[in-house]
Amino acid sequence: MPKFAANLTMLFTDVPFLERFERAARAGFDAVEFLFPYPYSTEELHSRLAAHGLRLVLCNLPAGDWDAGERGIACIPGREAEFRVGVADALRYANALDVPRLNCLVGKTPPGASADAVHQTLVSNLRFAASALAAAGKELLVEPINTFDIPGFHLTRTLEALALLDEVGSENLYLQYDVYHAQRMEGELANTLSAHHARIRHVQVADSPGRHEPGTGEINYPFLFAHFDRIGYSGHVGCEYKPAGDTEAGLGWMRTLVTT
Repeated sequence: MPKFAANLTMLFTDVPFLERFERAARAGFDAVEFLFPYPYSTEELHSRLAAHGLRLVLCNLPAGDWDAGERGIACIPGREAEFRVGVADALRYANALDVPRLNCLVGKTPPGASADAVHQTLVSNLRFAASALAAAGKELLVEPINTFDIPGFHLTRTLEALALLDEVGSENLYLQYDVYHAQRMEGELANTLSAHHARIRHVQVADSPGRHEPGTGEINYPFLFAHFDRIGYSGHVGCEYKPAGDTEAGLGWMRTLVTT
């Protein structure tokens, strides 16, 4: 049976962020993930996690100016120093909060930059981040994202991401597989998971279209959740979806779509 983690960036959004930990625990989650811890102190986050018996299993490296539309800076030439500072900040939080892995949003392809410069910047930044995380016993992830939701995102398909992992060559660099993004860009969900599950360290789910709860769209989630067990996937499954209504009211899919 999958181990689910509540994505606190997307779920329980009717209350302030720090109140979502209690809501997640009350809903039955024992693990959470969210985009960025950096607006809050490590002490505050640690207190919320401990008070509610939760583990933080994933967050992202700093990703530039989010409010201005940036979605990562790892592929942007000229911002390497900023990226390295972000890696140090992320490690400080990961160490304090016992986060086992961090995701690197690679960013949008910068207009006007040469393809070779963008690629070499990304490879170099990932090698740096992977090395820094390895020294702390952490894993680094990269995630393909669909270009319907984020036009211009630089990494969009599974095989493209795996080729990048091969080129970087770091033993602690893995794939974050978001079922929703993969469905929109390429489909072939079960076959892809079967072929590459050894290189996947975290999975996220939402249905398509709409990015709402599993069971609201075209993806056969009963089959897919059972498939996680068939292939031996033992990591967490992040619930990174936009609730169609009230978060708690929409959690019935965890009972009806998951077979034990």
